[in-house]
Amino acid sequence: MLSLGAGACVPALGQSQQQTPLDDFIVAEMSKAGIVGLAAGFAKDGEVRFARGYGFANLANRRPVHVDTMFHIASVTKLVTATAAMRLVEEKKLVLDQPVAAYLDFPLANPAYADVSITFRHLLMHLSSISDAKYYEIDLRTAGADSTLALDDFLKSYLVPGGRYYTPSTCFSDRAPGAAWDYCNVGYGLLGYLVSRIGGESLIRQTTRHIFTPLNMRHTSWTIRDTPKRLRTTPYDVVDGAPLPLEPVGFPDAGAGMLRTSIEDFMRFIAACANGGSAHHTRILQADTLSQMFEMKAPPLLPEWLTGQGLGWMESKLDGEPMPEHFGGDPGVFTAVYAAPATRSGVAVFTNTSATAASKAAVKAIASRLLLRDREPFA
Repeated sequence: MLSLGAGACVPALGQSQQQTPLDDFIVAEMSKAGIVGLAAGFAKDGEVRFARGYGFANLANRRPVHVDTMFHIASVTKLVTATAAMRLVEEKKLVLDQPVAAYLDFPLANPAYADVSITFRHLLMHLSSISDAKYYEIDLRTAGADSTLALDDFLKSYLVPGGRYYTPSTCFSDRAPGAAWDYCNVGYGLLGYLVSRIGGESLIRQTTRHIFTPLNMRHTSWTIRDTPKRLRTTPYDVVDGAPLPLEPVGFPDAGAGMLRTSIEDFMRFIAACANGGSAHHTRILQADTLSQMFEMKAPPLLPEWLTGQGLGWMESKLDGEPMPEHFGGDPGVFTAVYAAPATRSGVAVFTNTSATAASKAAVKAIASRLLLRDREPFA
């Protein structure tokens, strides 16, 4: 357990709010797992029914987490990038099984399978054969600030022969495109780049105009720079059983994991995803499009902890039941979302503490308790 100090996990409740058994449960799970700060939310039938913050955004000055506190959500970002891509499918600006190379300003091919095209579906489902092996070797994260490396420069240096980071054996896998699952941040960085080129404006502008502004997501940002200091969470790593504050990180492939958002904001997005594309009287995708995103496949090499891979969304078991989800993690960050389209409900849990076995168990337990709202009176 982390040594957080007395009262570290007291929930940040408004004066009019009474602490409920749910609050007690969440606080107890945080305490067991040593989570510094946490935000949790639940949506049903296109409406956010619950959003609340607990613990601290910054432990040193005891600044509490509130519903508008902005967490780095890491790879949960990929769901927004996938949604932006599927909007372009609806607009007939791209076709899922179309090769992406025609839309790029640089050549793209796995050198071992130059005659097999990489498609949009491959990128969305982590089947592109682009590999993150080199990505993790070079670690392009910038501590304390947004990356100064432009996305196009990064992609060309990583994917094009002769590029600074290019090596065939670590930038691409030994499987053909479409042949095997291989989780890929670079692939989602490339997808974000394609969305920008095909959509005629940046991924940032497209998601702001078509998702964030219509859903009234006022505390959501793609950059550290545009995240107000008063709303930021300090990330904490676990070192010798104690929380160690870290600097936030920036990296060039924003579409893979740079989004920062509040629980109140992001639950509006999750509400729409779980409700056939519509939330708070706003539609971001058609119901048929969401159905496609939730259609799960089991490609070769899918890890045992997953039961399926959709378009952006993954699937794993929660309380023994397969459920669409996505997790995010970085030093000082662990986040999770689940959607239950059958009951039009969804949950999100954000933390500012590195993932551990204990925090993973706690986040899943909290998500499960939130989803019980569909089955019993919620308190």
